[in-house]
Amino acid sequence: MDTALAQIYKPSIEAVKQASERISKVVVYTPLAESFTYSNRFGANIMLKREDLQQVRSYKIRGAYNKISSLPKDQLEKGVICASAGNHAQGVAFACNKLKAKGVIYMPSTTPSQKVAQTKMFGGEWVEVALEGDTFDDSFKSAMIRAGEEDLVFIHPFDDEKVIEGQATIGLEILEQAREPIDYVFAPLGGGGLLAGVSSVFKELSPKTKIIGVEPKGAPSMSASLKEGKLVELEQIERFVDGAAVQKVGSRNFEICKQNLDQMVTIPEGKICQTILDLYNQDAIVVEPAGAMSISVLDFFAEEIKGKNVVCIVSGSNNDITRTAEIKERALLYAGLKHYFVVTFPQRAGALREFLDKVLGPTDDITHFEYSKKHERENGPAVVGIELKDKSDFEPLINRMKERNFYGRYLNDTPDLFQFII
Repeated sequence: MDTALAQIYKPSIEAVKQASERISKVVVYTPLAESFTYSNRFGANIMLKREDLQQVRSYKIRGAYNKISSLPKDQLEKGVICASAGNHAQGVAFACNKLKAKGVIYMPSTTPSQKVAQTKMFGGEWVEVALEGDTFDDSFKSAMIRAGEEDLVFIHPFDDEKVIEGQATIGLEILEQAREPIDYVFAPLGGGGLLAGVSSVFKELSPKTKIIGVEPKGAPSMSASLKEGKLVELEQIERFVDGAAVQKVGSRNFEICKQNLDQMVTIPEGKICQTILDLYNQDAIVVEPAGAMSISVLDFFAEEIKGKNVVCIVSGSNNDITRTAEIKERALLYAGLKHYFVVTFPQRAGALREFLDKVLGPTDDITHFEYSKKHERENGPAVVGIELKDKSDFEPLINRMKERNFYGRYLNDTPDLFQFII
């Protein structure tokens, strides 16, 4: 896309109002609900814009339906194609089914099975799902090739004017629902369509509101681009936050966010995981990793938001229950409560008992243990995972391991080997 066009384009309020009218029959007017849990915790009025309650369980239906329903009849009859890590796919599938238009949806092979199944369910007979590549960008390239070969209209998940205008309708709703002026809006960012749209609405209608973008630490594509002052494509990204893990943000969105955002923040994946668990345990709210980002970042603004009116956009709830173990693991690691070691066990009777009785603390728990006895060696290494009750127990544990010659190597700081083990 021509960068000059990106610099010129900004969604107008009139265009956003038209999008709101166009999608009104299929999109849920989601609640802006006060969170008693987080309001009490931060001494602020924390409100959650519950886009996880959409029919497709994410805000992506807004942009997808606005774009597809805007197409001329002849283009719609040829069909559409898209690439998505999951939520945009479901929005496109839903729109295709409603509008009776053929759709082809490319998704990364790493997409959680729950999202794939939901996409097929929403699309029904109108949609074909193709799993291609390891990342969104891989799927995107494959989809673009096929779009050219079959003359299909490509529905971009974030770098498209009609998509941005569809997502911007969230901003209109928030301003209609809020009883008092909003001081802060926190919103997740992947490709940037949501923040480009919402920030444009607020800068026009509520310019004093601070707009904070949040993206995963392992995929900081917007942060990198803003730092360099130009679009940056990351060579490698962490794909855990699949709904927000892109190597390059949209060119339109970059130009808009560069002007509109008050701050761009990255959030560790482990912190996001703890928020997912907290929301489920405390408020019975199910969110996906990207959906938890806007709430996860509140701790970083605790002093700044006291006494303020704050909106967090909860972008989606398409989480796969099979990921629960990994989510808990990442949360424990981030909190400093889970640690992995290579432990050197002397090959003599009673060595393991000594480790259990003399090295482990009274509340330490072994959660992982791999050991193979080697008769020709004096010491046998074992990979041991230990969960602590309090992170302050870590240093005493290390000291006891070293004093009794059990300490071999700490694995949390060796990413390649560590990821293989986990």
